[in-house]
Amino acid sequence: MTTERLDPHHRRSLRHGVADTVPGTLSALTVTGGVAVPPSPGNRVTFGRNRLEVDVCVGEEDVRISRVHGMLVRERDRWWLSNTGRSPIRLSDSVLLHRDSEPLPLADGYTALFLRGTREHVLELLVSDGEAGVTTRRPTHPTAPPKRWRLSPEEHLVLAVLGQRYLGYDPQPLPLSRQQAAAELAERRPHENWTAKRVEHLVSRVRQRLSDAGVHGLRREEVGEPVGLTLTVNLLRELVLSTTLVPMDLEWLELPDPPLSPG
Repeated sequence: MTTERLDPHHRRSLRHGVADTVPGTLSALTVTGGVAVPPSPGNRVTFGRNRLEVDVCVGEEDVRISRVHGMLVRERDRWWLSNTGRSPIRLSDSVLLHRDSEPLPLADGYTALFLRGTREHVLELLVSDGEAGVTTRRPTHPTAPPKRWRLSPEEHLVLAVLGQRYLGYDPQPLPLSRQQAAAELAERRPHENWTAKRVEHLVSRVRQRLSDAGVHGLRREEVGEPVGLTLTVNLLRELVLSTTLVPMDLEWLELPDPPLSPG
């Protein structure tokens, strides 16, 4: 099996796609690294917390994650996901895959897996459709990806914290309050002066910039009274739908100094 190692610092998220891969190639990525495996029959990728036993390490220091928590196998021209761990694997559409469940086929494209231990760990998967990098446009080709918005590292950090329930595919997500976000940021970065007012300033700055660029629903006069959380909800939805914020940001947030780069 020819396996390519993926460096998470150079490929921050599979949500943005990969180029020059054979159709059916499976890429798997966490903040500790990942692999890209060609679609040959019998090829497999294992994941879990024991780095020495698995191809992709997830939740290395979290004893609630199984040593080998899951496996992906190439059979019948599909990649099949199996749970070999003690706790369920949650897929991005809120499907739970249990240990005794039948293997689940992966569709082409992007899938986020969530493994719950002392917190939820994210494993990104991408089954290549082979269309990346094709310049001749045809009706059957995938739609071009949405425009990603450019954020400063500080803006990216604040909005990822504020919108973490959206990134975790909560079925009924709501933003954290400014006070909750400031408290969490202060805990993560105690050497910085995080306050609710500072969070509000950064969020307002991004909202104004996107509104000026034509995004609707980010001004009070566009949504009507009472405004409540509507402006922040609309902002976070735009950032998630445009893939400016991605599930892998949840993993980066757990690092002491998340290397969140401009989008």
